[in-house]
Amino acid sequence: MACLDDSEVKALKPDALSPAEIEAKAEAVAVGKTKMPVAKVFVLAMFAGAFIAFGALYFCVFLGDPTMPFAVQRAVGGLCFCLGLVLVLCCGAELFTGNSLMVTALASKKITWGAMLKNWAVVWVGNLAGALLAVFLVSMAHIADMNGGAVGGAMISVAVSKVTPDWITLFFKGILCNIFVCLAVWLGFGARTVVDKVIGILLPISAFVACGFEHCVANMFFLPMGLVAKSAGYACAVDASALDLGGILYNISAATLGNIVGGAVFVGLAYWFVYHAKNRG
Repeated sequence: MACLDDSEVKALKPDALSPAEIEAKAEAVAVGKTKMPVAKVFVLAMFAGAFIAFGALYFCVFLGDPTMPFAVQRAVGGLCFCLGLVLVLCCGAELFTGNSLMVTALASKKITWGAMLKNWAVVWVGNLAGALLAVFLVSMAHIADMNGGAVGGAMISVAVSKVTPDWITLFFKGILCNIFVCLAVWLGFGARTVVDKVIGILLPISAFVACGFEHCVANMFFLPMGLVAKSAGYACAVDASALDLGGILYNISAATLGNIVGGAVFVGLAYWFVYHAKNRG
């Protein structure tokens, strides 16, 4: 049998990274995150908060037509929301939910608990700052006025739907959400082109939105934006009495903890156990 030269071997290599290669990349990315200056991490986190807010805004504008059937609202609205993670992965930003995958490097003893938790804290606050800045910009642009104020009504309805379930339900919705999000990020790590990343993101992210799961960073936009729209007097078909600062904190606490469990345990540590152990075996 004829031997292949290096160029021929390279040509036979799959376009995407293998799962084991993705796990190794996740560890390397995590190490790099802990070495970045705090100021840069914070600014990149603000970008991510704003990017996710842009996807959430797109979702709300689409829902501004209340005549659409439920299935259309969920499926197409979910695709609209994908804008956020597409911008995060393709433009470069620090997203709290995706950084749950840093546990792979922690499990391999390449980073410390302190370094990981410091990154998570800075990124969470930065995501919040970016999302609130987006709320301000959207409010000043009067996007809620679109379709005769129906977009403002949709903003309130979305926010109310997130503060009315019980805390345990929100927590488990947070777990499911970040399983989907971190799987999308995992696919992004394995991609070799921008097109690969975008296509890999579409199904898991649109699915979590369609299913009504809870993403803490998205809710940093959805909930304050809904409260602003409520305060501005936009008409809404639901009882918005539960939508206040306490309701916002109630949701964010459950979503954040659920997101950590979903991303760190069910994706990060699970894939580390399978693929890191296999690489070292």
